[in-house]
Amino acid sequence: MTTNAAHHLAQVNIARLKAPLDSPLLRDFTEALDPVNATADGADGFLWRLQSDSGNATDVPVLGDEWLIINMSVWRDLPSLTAFMYTGRHRELLKRRHEWFERIGEAMAALWWVADGHRPTVAEAEERLLHLREHGPTPYAFDLRTTFDPHGRPCAGD
Repeated sequence: MTTNAAHHLAQVNIARLKAPLDSPLLRDFTEALDPVNATADGADGFLWRLQSDSGNATDVPVLGDEWLIINMSVWRDLPSLTAFMYTGRHRELLKRRHEWFERIGEAMAALWWVADGHRPTVAEAEERLLHLREHGPTPYAFDLRTTFDPHGRPCAGD
């Protein structure tokens, strides 16, 4: 996927916890947050991530559900995001996600293009995710299987 320096890729993913964050069940997950976030912060193509005073976003409310946690970030392009997602510590956590999070039958992640310098809000991310759930992948909100370029054109190979 080619990109335009005037646009960057925003991503949001949410997860419903199986237990409180301070429970023994989630200890491995919570202990990995700071190291994984540090890896993301230094990753090629990383531009920004949502964080509260805690340094992560686990205490940021999303969709009015206290059992949901949110991760949101902005990347240069899709290859830089997927390179981070599928390597190293993040990949290890991804493999274990079903230990910590409920399986949900609807979209829990969405991607969309933002103007250079734009930092999406939680409300914007919620809107994009709900749009994806209702309409499927479109240039407004899409997933990793069906992607669009910053001009709304479907990407080859999808």
